[in-house]
Amino acid sequence: MRIETSRLVIRPYIEKDLLESFELTQNKQLFKYMDMEVMSFEEYRGLFKWLINSYETGFEGDFKYSFAIFLKETGKFIGWCGVGILDCFYPEKEIYYLIGQDYWGHGYATEAMTALIHYCFNTIGLQKIIALAKPENMASNRVIQKLGFKFQYFVSGLPEEFDFYNGEPYYSLTKEEYLKIKK
Repeated sequence: MRIETSRLVIRPYIEKDLLESFELTQNKQLFKYMDMEVMSFEEYRGLFKWLINSYETGFEGDFKYSFAIFLKETGKFIGWCGVGILDCFYPEKEIYYLIGQDYWGHGYATEAMTALIHYCFNTIGLQKIIALAKPENMASNRVIQKLGFKFQYFVSGLPEEFDFYNGEPYYSLTKEEYLKIKK
């Protein structure tokens, strides 16, 4: 898998991405709205190995794929995007992203996610994708809405292990809705 947009290259992680990826994730501000924290290098190395091994799961399985995002012009690693199961909404597939703070405000999230949505519907064969974001994360909520996702409800009543998601807006986009947007 390799997706190119006018300004970005999106591809699976490879071993040589470890250091750049780790360095980007050392900014605590990036995790303000995520159920994730800054990790030590050893912790991150374990996660990174899991990310690479996750590509072995086929489209028909319970996959969770994360892909590296690079600026096409410079080759600089600027973030990640992905799609896959979210345990509290199993078997639905969630779409997600993170862009490094130095690259905010340039439309990279929208550009990467537009390409990934196309890949999800046209290559993976998904019929529906969901997206969630903390209500106070205005930028991500705008990106999700700009991509054509429709607000369905605010998440509530999840058990303690998934409490992080309670209160978040739940958005969805079906392949049928996506095709109407693309016309």
